Amino acid sequence: MATKDTTPSSSRPGDAITPGEWVRYDQLERKETRLRPDQYNSLSELSRALNRQRHGRGERITENTLIRVAIDLLLKREAELAGTTEAELRASLGL
Repeated sequence: MATKDTTPSSSRPGDAITPGEWVRYDQLERKETRLRPDQYNSLSELSRALNRQRHGRGERITENTLIRVAIDLLLKREAELAGTTEAELRASLGL
């Protein structure tokens, strides 16, 4: 009996994804998050504004695109992160 491969797609050998590289939707891992209403509204407005500016060129910018960029920025600055609460973590990054 064959077993299904449950290894996340980004964890399979040869499937490394480079930040900024275009990838198919099904190559990404799902992660749910809770956003404040102001964060979600601003994220949606920013996504729409960036899409208007591109005039049909390039790829569509979604809220998820912006979240992935923000995560890459956070991970790049991880050495600056300090604190035991969200407020302290934000303050350590100057937010």
